[in-house]
Amino acid sequence: MKYQRPKGTADILPEEAQKWAMVESKARSVFAKYRYQEMRTPMFESFDVFSRTSGETSDIVTKEMYDFYDKGDRHITLRPEGTAGIVRAYVENKLYGPEIQKPFKTFYMGPMFRYERPQSGRLRQFHQIGVEAFGSDSPALDVEVIALAMSLLQSVGLNSLKLSLNTLGDDESRKNYRQALIDFLEPHEAELSQDSKERLHKNPLRVLDSKDSQDQAIVADAPSILDYLTPAAQKHFDEVQDYLKALNISYEIDSNMVRGLDYYNHTIFEVMSDSKAFGGKWTTVCAGGRYNGLVEQLGGPETSGVGFGLGIERLLLILDAEKINLVENQNLDVYVVGIGSQASPKALQLVEGLRKQGFSADRDYLDKKPKGQFKAANKANAQYTLTLGEEELAQGKVNLKDMSSGQQVSVSFEQVLSDFSQVKMALLQGEGEKN
Repeated sequence: MKYQRPKGTADILPEEAQKWAMVESKARSVFAKYRYQEMRTPMFESFDVFSRTSGETSDIVTKEMYDFYDKGDRHITLRPEGTAGIVRAYVENKLYGPEIQKPFKTFYMGPMFRYERPQSGRLRQFHQIGVEAFGSDSPALDVEVIALAMSLLQSVGLNSLKLSLNTLGDDESRKNYRQALIDFLEPHEAELSQDSKERLHKNPLRVLDSKDSQDQAIVADAPSILDYLTPAAQKHFDEVQDYLKALNISYEIDSNMVRGLDYYNHTIFEVMSDSKAFGGKWTTVCAGGRYNGLVEQLGGPETSGVGFGLGIERLLLILDAEKINLVENQNLDVYVVGIGSQASPKALQLVEGLRKQGFSADRDYLDKKPKGQFKAANKANAQYTLTLGEEELAQGKVNLKDMSSGQQVSVSFEQVLSDFSQVKMALLQGEGEKN
């Protein structure tokens, strides 16, 4: 029987995993500057956490969630996105308490799960990096989150980016717009896709997000939510734009953008790239917005929130297409060449001693001849070799060689094990013979 990974998943092999680690490291560095701290939540939650927050008419809930009943007959869902779990943890752990600094800023990294058709940059197990900030209604916080998203993408080398911006307004704005949208769509009901027909009276904004070409043609002439904003909602959106201009962040307003989750209100945004990875077309890399009211839905006090999510797989596809290499030099510091079985214990001692001093070190574990060991050292781009055989063992010494210059010197075991940096310095200063 041939075993294969499940459809829509990927094995992240060592060379690729180095790229993942660098992206995650860059993200942690940027987040630290903005004072966002990490949270780690379970990969599965109660079904209600997502069905209640994501919206019963969203594609995630109706088509894509991996949900099941466990042995205790509990309805469980593998997390399809990161925000709802963070909000649940925020409420359950009372992170809204008076002793907690406001706004409360956090970030997450990890796998998410959606049952959808696998394609480039879109898998059934995929990975997200995201941030959430709770406890402030300020438009300035919306813009900080946007600036953070832009900074993160720029930190990994992406500069050809476009920010698309919209607002979903407050409750009154949405209520007024909802009715206007229903009035516009009802005459076209027979022409709508089956999904859009079902959503027309439940959540007509979902029709704007339809991927069906016929639906898209119909909604092209739909009324704009920007015409239904209350004075308060308009003020919030105006201030967001003023702050973006103050930071010299250019943007385009897309009044048809609604995002794929029902919990958003006020500011929503997408950061897009025109990378060759997706044929040079503008493709979303990172998206998010404000979600006032989500904390209350999961049993917490009235608390505003704003955040974004970014797909790591999609980002890495773009980095590869743009030939942006984040992986640092992985050359080996020292390869220990042991000649004969008698040298093996001391070779292992040297390798471990060097690692404890902070150097990368390796040795042979396949009983290779000396020639084969030196080939292995060259293949690993070792900067130095340490060679010991019967004669070196008898003298308590080892031969240190700089692989680039050929300079070498004989040093004691104790020197190597106590301070290899000093030994290297002596070699660099010419205290040795050229070979």
